[in-house]
Amino acid sequence: MLLIIAFFIYGSGFSQKVFVVNYASQADVKVFIVNYESQADLKVYKVKYQSEAGNNNGKWFFVNYASEADKKIYFVNYETQADLKIYFVKYEAQAGWRNKNKAYLMY
Repeated sequence: MLLIIAFFIYGSGFSQKVFVVNYASQADVKVFIVNYESQADLKVYKVKYQSEAGNNNGKWFFVNYASEADKKIYFVNYETQADLKIYFVKYEAQAGWRNKNKAYLMY
């Protein structure tokens, strides 16, 4: 029974439900969208359903309320302001980390 509970706690702690906040001071992570995949730390795929959200693998589900989110993000205007640079990909299989040194930001 403890193993099952630990599995659900561990699994839910690493899902990628994100909420976009209005101010940088409210964010856990400041994000900049780059123009080219090669510039990104993380390639992100937006999933349609919460159950498809990944375990820190670039599959993000955008929630409607901050209280539902695992991470609150803020999109900055300049690359130098960002903690994390992302590139949105068209296909789920393309999602993932290019710079694993930044993976801790989304845990």
